[in-house]
Amino acid sequence: MESVAISGVFAPVNKQQEEEVAKWVREILGDIPISLSNEIGNIGILERENGAILNSALSQVGKAVSLGFEKALKDLGIDAQIYFSQNDGTLMNLEYTMKYPIFTIGCGITNSIRGASFLSKVKNAIVLDVGGTTSDLGVLYNGFPRESSIPVTIGGVHTNFRMPDVLTIGLAGGTCVKGEKDNIKIGPESVGYRITEDAIIFGGDTLTLSDVVTKLDMAFEDRKSNVENLDKEYCNEVYKKVILKLEDAVDQMKTSQDDVELVLTGGGSIIVPEKLKGISNVIRPPHYTAANAIGAALGQISGDVEKVYSLDKMSREDAIEDAKKEAVNKALKAGAKEDTIEVLNIEDVPLAYLPGNALLIKVKVVGDLI
Repeated sequence: MESVAISGVFAPVNKQQEEEVAKWVREILGDIPISLSNEIGNIGILERENGAILNSALSQVGKAVSLGFEKALKDLGIDAQIYFSQNDGTLMNLEYTMKYPIFTIGCGITNSIRGASFLSKVKNAIVLDVGGTTSDLGVLYNGFPRESSIPVTIGGVHTNFRMPDVLTIGLAGGTCVKGEKDNIKIGPESVGYRITEDAIIFGGDTLTLSDVVTKLDMAFEDRKSNVENLDKEYCNEVYKKVILKLEDAVDQMKTSQDDVELVLTGGGSIIVPEKLKGISNVIRPPHYTAANAIGAALGQISGDVEKVYSLDKMSREDAIEDAKKEAVNKALKAGAKEDTIEVLNIEDVPLAYLPGNALLIKVKVVGDLI
């Protein structure tokens, strides 16, 4: 046995049952990785249980990868603390990463969102991160990625742990274009990392969106001679469909009918026009191609708590204060500097279907690295 997942009914309300079972497991199996559902997910036993199981299944891989990075740095003579990006756009230390590897699986787009905020100096916007195979859209809220409010499906499994609210579409620089003018098909197939071999602008024979935008004088001026034989009218029709796909994706991420700002990141964002329906301003910040790395390097630590309290036993103010203290403790354990920790967000929601005047409290704090 490599790891154990423990899930109890209403564990976010009362975690003692899971902690007691974990104690029994330790007595029998020794120092084995244990995932408690109350530390992974929220209210909703099936989704929370799934999250704990997935985290447990990833524990050995997470440990191997984490220690592998540590060894690689030591072999290179680099004596530095290691931090890993997590799903909410902040960092966690090596020990925390090995315990909760599931919290890293959505960090790609969140790094881009944080980097986009830093580069553009914008705190609230939609971020479009375009690569070679897909485009990811996320929402920037107060400088951090907006979290998903609905269960997130991972590999066909419903979960409810912290994940960014992200929409992914098969539209990017390497996306393949097929069909005649009256039956154009764009993606989701892509040449991916082979773009420098297969795309027409690089001497290949596969028509991609990079070839289309080059023909339309939007990119790669130095390679325009490679697309001389492309039909410009055909490329215009292709690009009209691209715009419709992008506008539809943006509309799905908006929460109101008001126009919003759009911040572009990623090398593939050359396919995005300067104007889109529903967008007030398209921002292409300096160094936008490196936004992902910049977001990872910003170096803040977070602590999150989502917990149910009974107001028959304490006041609302005491419950919120207790949740804040627990969030701060989590941030400290993850590697935050105590005097820099600040509360980013507090939410409280009455739960009519639970006894005891139940209140769901969500608290998020952030702080700088030690």
